Amino acid sequence: MRFVYAFAAWLPRALLVLVAIGLLNFFLIRLAPGDPASVLAGETGASDARYIEEIRKSYGLDQPLWLQAATYLRNLATFDLGVSYRMQRDVADIIGERIPATLLLTSTALVLAIIIGTLLGIQAARRAGTWQDTVISAFAMLCYATPVFWVGLLLVLLLSVHAGILPPFGMSGLIPKSGFAAVLDALHHLVLPVMTLALFYFAVYVRLGRSATVEVLGRDFVRSARAKGLSERQVLRRHVLRNSVIPVVTMAGLQVGQLLGGAVIVESVFAWPGIGRLAFDALMQRDYNLILGIFFVSSIMVVLANLITDLAVRSIDPRVGRS
Repeated sequence: MRFVYAFAAWLPRALLVLVAIGLLNFFLIRLAPGDPASVLAGETGASDARYIEEIRKSYGLDQPLWLQAATYLRNLATFDLGVSYRMQRDVADIIGERIPATLLLTSTALVLAIIIGTLLGIQAARRAGTWQDTVISAFAMLCYATPVFWVGLLLVLLLSVHAGILPPFGMSGLIPKSGFAAVLDALHHLVLPVMTLALFYFAVYVRLGRSATVEVLGRDFVRSARAKGLSERQVLRRHVLRNSVIPVVTMAGLQVGQLLGGAVIVESVFAWPGIGRLAFDALMQRDYNLILGIFFVSSIMVVLANLITDLAVRSIDPRVGRS
């Protein structure tokens, strides 16, 4: 029942946040230099003022800005994201084709970063002050300080160009495959992008898991559990892990937005056909509707991720949110 109450309290705030994000994105995009009508006219080779004005009129760009914003919000209420200026297709259809690839990349990278980073952070906390703690912490800081694009290019150079173990670009091979072979081919191409994206966030969870575990290990209930004769494994599983994972789960919800931002770089480096690379191309082409659609769908994903995080924390620790 408390989950129902949490959702009822979350829904109005989420709607207000999405409306505010929609308006903010709309006006920020309009402040950017460039005009989609000029870009489209230049591509056709006809850049005279009358032709540009006709393009602006056909896409409603000649209307006052407040009227364009009102029309945009009204369309968002029915999830009508408009038509892409460049591709002449519905924005929702274009994003729907690309979003599975981004979800596959980001969710896999986030899960691996959380699991491996938290486990290594707990191990470093248990061996605090030893060489194991030093090695794990130093490796985490190295991953955090290294630019994501540089890691991607280095992995391509080492594992694709020199070793020839993994494919460097794309989501599938040149020869189309079907069935289980296509799944294996996609997973094969997924390895390098996931490694690149996960290494950066892995460092965050190592540091977070270590600090949370060190704090929990010093609490009274842990000392009481050891005094009762519980083994170290039982203390770790029953008492330490449950309390240490709460800040990790909270951070995971907050990092979904950053993860999508990192996917733009990774998808560009590895030519991964997701919405990150699509956003980059749309920005270069001044495709306003496509950019706004990607921003709005990404905002929905972030808001939903925060709801899931809130519910997960409440299930781990029922005291959270209790009045």
